[in-house]
Parts: sequence; C-alpha cells; structure tokens
Amino acid sequence: MTVLSVSDFSVTLQNRGVIHDVSFDIGPGEFVGLIGANGAGKTTLMRAILGLLPHGGLSSLAQLPQAARAGHAAWMPQMREIAWPITVQSVVMLGRIPHLGTLQKPGADDIRQIEAALARMDLTEMRHRPATQLSGGEQARVLIARALAQDTPLLLADEPIAGLDPAHQIATMQTFAALAQQGKSLLVSLHDLGLAARHCTRLILLGNGTMVGDGTPEEVLSPETLAQVFGITAWCQHTDQGFVYQPLDVIR
Repeated sequence: MTVLSVSDFSVTLQNRGVIHDVSFDIGPGEFVGLIGANGAGKTTLMRAILGLLPHGGLSSLAQLPQAARAGHAAWMPQMREIAWPITVQSVVMLGRIPHLGTLQKPGADDIRQIEAALARMDLTEMRHRPATQLSGGEQARVLIARALAQDTPLLLADEPIAGLDPAHQIATMQTFAALAQQGKSLLVSLHDLGLAARHCTRLILLGNGTMVGDGTPEEVLSPETLAQVFGITAWCQHTDQGFVYQPLDVIR
C-alpha cells in the first residue's frame, strides 16, 4: 500500500529543467525527510507533487480532484505569514474545512482534533490570542497545528522547523515521529541534518534537481555523499540516547 506515488517526475519552469527523473513511493508510517543544498529543488518538488506547479510524470496526489486531495494530504508551505488578526484557535480550526460541508459547524470530532493539535504544538494557553500578534516562530507552530488538525493520511511540510527555538524544533520533530508511529505518512523538507538523521525513518536527498540518495539516514548521509553534495564532514554515533549526527566542517 502506498500513500504517495511519484514516478518519472519532472518540472520545467521558464524553459529550464528544475526537477528530473524523480521516482519514489511513501507508505503508511514513514517519516521521510527531504534534504539537499539550497537550490536543489526541494520546494519546487513538493509544490509540483501537490499539483500546484505544472509537471511531467506521475504524482498520485496531483491526480486527485481538489476536494479529495485536501482530504488526503495537509500542506504547510514555507511562507508563514498570517495576514488576518484572528485567534490562534480560529487559524487551527481552518484545518477542519476539508471535513465540513457547506455551512456545517464543527462537531465533536472536529473539536477533538483542534484541541489535540493545540496541545501538540504547545499552544493551548495562546488559543485566544490574535495570531498576528505572535512571533514568527509562534506563528509557525500555529500553522503546523492547523496542518495537524486536518488529520490527513499524508502531511507535507516545507521547512516546518525553520525559525523555531531548539526546544520547539525537537518537540515538532518528536510530534512528527509520533504521527508516523501512529501510521501517518510525512514528507518534510529539512536543512538540519542532525534532526533529520535522528528522527526521520528515511531520507530522500536531492542534488541538482534529481535524487542522489534514498534510504535510511545512515545510508544516505555517508561521508562520500556529504562531501559530494554538501561539501562538509560530519561525526555520527549510535548512543544510548539514540543516533547522533553532527556536521563538523566545510571541505576546502
């Protein structure tokens, strides 16, 4: 069973090939980190998979009708500005829209999902505050909570932990890992290789618009690949606290 299938995928923007020859499947319970250097094509790939950009090849998600797509996948884009001064709770409630009929009010299950999302992202005490008055990191947590409240089989998030303080970065990754353990599937773009290696069950590495690695963190983050794609060295070790991965130096 696959939750997302991508095959022979390509994206051309302004007559320039940005993504090419990308194929992968994601099954239930996988927490897949999408990694790569700046400009590797991570955001473009995710947006095209969602059907937000023209593309070649197959994305099982992009093939779905819009309403069915919203019921199958939640999306957290990289841009996080909240423009309207509505409460945190109201923003999170927007995640339930795909599950509600026209003019239908949230029911008991909707309220339960909203409460759970607020609690997961440490927002319960902020629920009545205008979201526009929060810091950038707090707004990011609100938008993650909105995606969690959508309660879809698949979650796609573009750099969701960027701008968060260390405690909330770790807590967010732990939340994602817990969702995967419950059977949800996640595709999350990340720049922090240490957190990706520690929490993701699988990594997909992009380089120059195509896949150059797909496997466990230990398999993908090999010394040779790090040197080739990122131009760095790293230290890694399995410890009694789990897998620890620390980038060390730039190869000059």
